[in-house]
Amino acid sequence: MLVVPAHLIEQMNTHVEKAYPEEGAGFLIGEAGEVKEILALANSREDGARHNRFLFTPEDYLQAELKADELGLSLIGVFHSHPDSPNIPSEYDREWAQPFFSYIITRVDNGRAVNNRSWRLLEDRSKYEEEKIEIV
Repeated sequence: MLVVPAHLIEQMNTHVEKAYPEEGAGFLIGEAGEVKEILALANSREDGARHNRFLFTPEDYLQAELKADELGLSLIGVFHSHPDSPNIPSEYDREWAQPFFSYIITRVDNGRAVNNRSWRLLEDRSKYEEEKIEIV
């Protein structure tokens, strides 16, 4: 289970709605299955591919690690959106995922966030399992 404060869900939803019709993304920062902070980032993917892909630069990753360290926390996952499509991980998502992260995917239909689901990749990287989100 992944515990996420309601105000952070709202921040994620706002970020991905602003990114629409492109994918929006960012990092989840926290500890022991509890999100304490997010870091919303610009999608660095090339023009024309942002509608169904996102990309973090090495500098983005460093910024997230430094923010987590500053807060005495860890990077525990990633959030991103699927504009006008189901919020289930794609094969591309699986190829780039890390087994120890939670992945919140938000479905955004016509510019509005409609549903958040979280997923964890199995250690053998064969598939994802859905992880319950508890909004507090």
